[in-house]
Amino acid sequence: MVEIGDIAPLFSLPDADMELFDLASEIGRSHVVLYFYPRDNTPGCTLQAADFSDHEDEFAKFDCIVVGVSPDDCLTHAEFRDQHGLSVRLLSDEDTEVCRMYDVWQPREVDGARKMGVMRTTFIIDKRGIVRHVFRNVSPRGHAAEVFKLIRNLESEHANGNSQEHRRNA
Repeated sequence: MVEIGDIAPLFSLPDADMELFDLASEIGRSHVVLYFYPRDNTPGCTLQAADFSDHEDEFAKFDCIVVGVSPDDCLTHAEFRDQHGLSVRLLSDEDTEVCRMYDVWQPREVDGARKMGVMRTTFIIDKRGIVRHVFRNVSPRGHAAEVFKLIRNLESEHANGNSQEHRRNA
């Protein structure tokens, strides 16, 4: 399980335009909000992606990019992005390899049956590639604002060496 203080596992995944996103290339350049979500076009996932997109410019002012990851394919991501006017980068993890690396591929109760799926989770990774905050079982409403507050304070927090794990019930 990826915890606060760990070096973020590196990965490369295609986005909605089938361009490769490489986490290693962001190290030293940007803070990264890496959020995992179950599926495109569900109410919670749409709310979360739209909220992050609406605040993307604010994140950028603090040298931070936001990327979402789900097992949906690139074409589905492109349709989702275009249908809802999303600007955050959506990455496709069809084989769930990255979801497993970050330990967000979990058994879930869906319609009375136990199935594997993505646990809605957000990681804040600093410019050095260190996981600074973890939100598990995220509730989409207000989540982007909560994450943004931490990004704003990331540099001063980094100087003091403080990090926290946040737990939310989905």
